[in-house]
Amino acid sequence: MNHDRFKPAAGDLRTRVFQIIFESDTPLAKGFDIALIGAILASVLVVMLESVPQLEDAHGEGFRLFEWGFTLLFTAELAIRLYCLERPWHYLKSFYGVIDLIAILPTWLALVVPGAQSLVVVRLLRTLRIFRVLRLMEFVGEGRLLIGALVRSSHQIFLFLFTVFMLVTIFASLMYLIEPAEAGFTSIPTAIYWAVVTLTTVGYGDITPVTPLGQAISVMVMLIGYSIIAVPTGVFSAEVIRSIRADRYSEEACPGCGHDRHEKNARYCLKCGTWLDEETPDPREASNDRSSSNEPSDDSPTDEKTPRE
Repeated sequence: MNHDRFKPAAGDLRTRVFQIIFESDTPLAKGFDIALIGAILASVLVVMLESVPQLEDAHGEGFRLFEWGFTLLFTAELAIRLYCLERPWHYLKSFYGVIDLIAILPTWLALVVPGAQSLVVVRLLRTLRIFRVLRLMEFVGEGRLLIGALVRSSHQIFLFLFTVFMLVTIFASLMYLIEPAEAGFTSIPTAIYWAVVTLTTVGYGDITPVTPLGQAISVMVMLIGYSIIAVPTGVFSAEVIRSIRADRYSEEACPGCGHDRHEKNARYCLKCGTWLDEETPDPREASNDRSSSNEPSDDSPTDEKTPRE
């Protein structure tokens, strides 16, 4: 989260509160963030335990008290955040502002819509603040690299998925014609469900072919699934490796030997030692030229005195 967009409101107290809540470079600010994340995890745990019928029957009232306590705590925390900001509405329209608002709405909505409190599991999204607490924002660049590789390989992956969909439709139509309805193949969409489950080698077993021809087709579908399941992974991995190389290595060839696998910050060729930047002179040659100009030539006069005759 980029807190540079938000500025504290005027006043020493608001500035101090802003530093504690929105920053993480002091022990007090880190302690606040860690305590907030602990409260978020505890509130989600309460909702999860409340969904167990046995625990709900035994401790339902206690769960509801805890839930209201966490809701009031997070409501006060959001109010304090808005209090110390120069432009509170600007924060509410940001990513974390929307999450903070959604995190407290379910319990208040439960007063009008029964059962809405189960939506408080969205509070788990607030733990994204741990990236700021643990200084993990440097890994965002690696995440962007993976997303970029996925976008660049999207055409190949789409073509692969389209081909798989065509195979699934063909095999499903065959199974619908071959297998009786008693085996579970009551329609082509149901047969498509079976084909997807079989192609991905999941095999729930709720729909099973009973004819020899249908079983033979099932074997073929499973073998095809094993053979193609690694295709999108290979395409994506190749694109990631290509992105890493493009980010690390330069495509400029060496003017001396033509080698083109140099790191971007390399100044001399890995193979022949030639200066790579053709737009600037080689500092070694310039140094040698200066050294040569300082050496006395053979024709220059010497300080030796000629003997008198």
